[in-house]
Amino acid sequence: MSGYDVCVLGSFMKDLVASAERRPLPGETLHGTGFAEFLGGKGVNQAIAASRMGARTAIVGTIGEDRYGEEFLELLSSNGVDTSWVVRHPSLGTGVGLPLVLPDGGNSIIIVSRANAAITTADIEAASEVLAASKVLSVQLELPVEASQTALRLAAAAGVTTILTPAPVGPVDPALAAYVDILVPNEVEAAALTGLNCDDETQVPMIARKLAEDWDLRACVVTLGARGAFVLDRVGGFEERVAPHQVGTVDTVGAGDAFCGSLAASLADGAGLVDAVRLANAAGALSTTVNGAADSAPDRAAAIALLEDVPLGSRPT
Repeated sequence: MSGYDVCVLGSFMKDLVASAERRPLPGETLHGTGFAEFLGGKGVNQAIAASRMGARTAIVGTIGEDRYGEEFLELLSSNGVDTSWVVRHPSLGTGVGLPLVLPDGGNSIIIVSRANAAITTADIEAASEVLAASKVLSVQLELPVEASQTALRLAAAAGVTTILTPAPVGPVDPALAAYVDILVPNEVEAAALTGLNCDDETQVPMIARKLAEDWDLRACVVTLGARGAFVLDRVGGFEERVAPHQVGTVDTVGAGDAFCGSLAASLADGAGLVDAVRLANAAGALSTTVNGAADSAPDRAAAIALLEDVPLGSRPT
């Protein structure tokens, strides 16, 4: 089998998105301002983002034998993502996500894993060929930890660069952390993992250093939403802040996944870490200008155009 640029292990979530002026109070029924359905899930979002950035991409995961599952296969195929290693579960439905989007584009999300939770280590081992044949593996925490750990271990043993998005955030098994090269938390996840406050700009470098040291990482990239990103490269021995882009944000759902998928694609293409983060930062920003998750990921040309048009303003720390 010829190699892939990016392999993504992750979830499939049919997003049923409600919009409202605010979050409801406990026990309150609140009139919403809009509703839409989108295909998402961190795994799907990252795979499509990587493919749109020009990476030959495969995805590993589990869906149900239902209408949502068929929709995912059609979407991924139309975006050039290889679904040969996607398992169809006979009795559990495809996962669903329930985002609530506020007028400023901020969001809160409830996920119901369903078939995603049924993936086994045997399923991962059956996909060992594609895991080992890829340049970069991207993993999140929406699947059972045993599956994620097995995939990371197999990829690391084959010399594949491994990226972990620690979302949904929670205690991380040290056995899983041992196989991660690059950790990409957002500000909420970074704070939860370290107990430090990302709202304080002076603490962001300290947070990245702590995570890199505690996890023995090659690198840590903390995404800061509208404040850009912070890069710590332990191998290269440098830190750098990447400034945000000013865009017309309408929906932040999937922005972090667009960032991570683009990052994986750029690294697979041979870009250095900071250059890869700069392009990922542009991709993440552009994704917030479109409603939905998977469909909001920009193509490579659009991300490059934003980089060329908008000063980066990056500075060493």
